[in-house]
Amino acid sequence: MSEHRMTPNSPLADGEEVLTSFRADRATYTRTNTWMAVLAMAIGMAVLWFMGNPHVWTGAIGGLLAVAIRAFYLMSEELSVRWDLTNMRLLGPMDRAIRLGEIKELNKLGSVVQVVTSAGNKYLVKYQGDPNETIRKINAAKLGGAV
Repeated sequence: MSEHRMTPNSPLADGEEVLTSFRADRATYTRTNTWMAVLAMAIGMAVLWFMGNPHVWTGAIGGLLAVAIRAFYLMSEELSVRWDLTNMRLLGPMDRAIRLGEIKELNKLGSVVQVVTSAGNKYLVKYQGDPNETIRKINAAKLGGAV
């Protein structure tokens, strides 16, 4: 997938201006995938132990390799994602455009900010270094204040 598709390409409306952008943070991406690997290693070992396999340690290797390969494969795409916050909308990759007035909830899920609209649609702004600050900026824009 090209980097161009992972950035907003919705044209700005009259009077609309980009206030700030939210990009995935490399350190947060690495930390998140490290924790996923630890969890996958533990689950792999537990499954083999419950099955009575004498080579429980292979579950750790399998879990680590699965997450490491996934993280390596997806890294360039995930780190190229950008969301733009304007004075009217939150613009995301692949033509995602959410009017600020449609945002019903902003939830923090680890390093992810979940945006829930009044219609029930859910969007994820992933791998934020400071998800609380991302939520604060979106709420400030909703209220028409400085970001």
